[in-house]
Amino acid sequence: MSDVQTWIKETVSTTPVVLFMKGTAQFPQCGFSGRAIQILKACGVENIATVNVLDDPEVRQGIKDFSNWPTVPQLYVKGEFVGGTDIMNEMFASGELKTLLDA
Repeated sequence: MSDVQTWIKETVSTTPVVLFMKGTAQFPQCGFSGRAIQILKACGVENIATVNVLDDPEVRQGIKDFSNWPTVPQLYVKGEFVGGTDIMNEMFASGELKTLLDA
């Protein structure tokens, strides 16, 4: 396992809710990342841990390899990959995401 993969694994295992995104929670750099932040805030998540994949090309590619998911943002809750913005939207609409985050 590469250093980046090890770092990603540690990050998602030790941080209850982490969003790998383009930009930051304060300044999202793409619409999907912005929407993901809005959804998490609407679910009552106040301290959103984010990783800006634009800061490091190795992390940007590494997270895609780690999850076997081609796009960013990617949400992890309690070490488990939840999905990207579309999946977050669906889970938010059904109430499933809030339940997962509150658990």
